Amino acid sequence: MAIREIVMHPNEVLEVECDPVEDFNKDLHQLLDDMFETMYAADGVGLAAPQIGIPKQVAVVDTREEEALELINPTIVKSSGKAEVDLEGCLSFPGLYGEVERPYTITLKAQNRFGKEFKLKAEGFFARAIQHEIDHLHGVLFTEKVIRYVDPEQEGERE
Repeated sequence: MAIREIVMHPNEVLEVECDPVEDFNKDLHQLLDDMFETMYAADGVGLAAPQIGIPKQVAVVDTREEEALELINPTIVKSSGKAEVDLEGCLSFPGLYGEVERPYTITLKAQNRFGKEFKLKAEGFFARAIQHEIDHLHGVLFTEKVIRYVDPEQEGERE
């Protein structure tokens, strides 16, 4: 495993529609392993392949509340529940935080590292993190969805 360099905004790779993964091989497995290593080293809860300069539909999420998740070619098939506004940040925008509205519950389908399809229902912070990463795969940055920017140091402790 290797820690990869995280791409910072502005970089055009962050704003492109990523290509679907077609080859489920050792290169993909290495990419996923490196993405987890990079995300943990940066103290993140999610990382999308374009954030390390690779325009492929690959993302990893680990909120430490649920099992770590590998998402390949993910699609949200349903969202439900009252939309919630909460604070988000992004490893490609260090120090920038904003309030973003997202559905509380989502159902998605994706593939694992071996190409096997799966369906998953997620809610709360886990669902938020997944939606943030899937947005990256379509060139959508959280800054496009921010309702209000927040300085966490001035906001005090938020629970």
